[in-house]
Amino acid sequence: MQKPLSLAEFRKQRPPLRDVNQEIINHMSRHDRFAVWITERVGTMGFFLIIFIWTVLWLGWNLLAPKELQFDPPMGFVFWLFISNLIQILLMPLIMVGQNIQGRHAETRAESDLEVNVKAEKEIEVILHHLEYQSAMLIAMLEKLGVKMLKNKE
Repeated sequence: MQKPLSLAEFRKQRPPLRDVNQEIINHMSRHDRFAVWITERVGTMGFFLIIFIWTVLWLGWNLLAPKELQFDPPMGFVFWLFISNLIQILLMPLIMVGQNIQGRHAETRAESDLEVNVKAEKEIEVILHHLEYQSAMLIAMLEKLGVKMLKNKE
């Protein structure tokens, strides 16, 4: 009967676990961090409320204020449309870049999770082999001592 590999020996052989989140953060450029930061903030209710309040105030002022105080004539709202389109044009590709970075991060985390699961499976296998070895040794000892064992009826 061959003695199985001990858990301590197994742990010496395996590479240490990686902190993929830290690795990704360390490899991100300033531009990547900015894109992720924008992506995380634009997709919130806070950003929606800011845009909503800005729009209500802008349109309300230009509809209800005296004519001489209106800076963006009603029904055209050309300046408001220009700023809104500019925000959309700038945010759209920036959000897509941020989502791509977040997607790569998610894929790397998934690969790391798989790696951890495979390592855990190997450790469990070592433990099971060790338990089988112990069971065989106990059975051999009991047989040598002449102790009769009850057989399980399966």
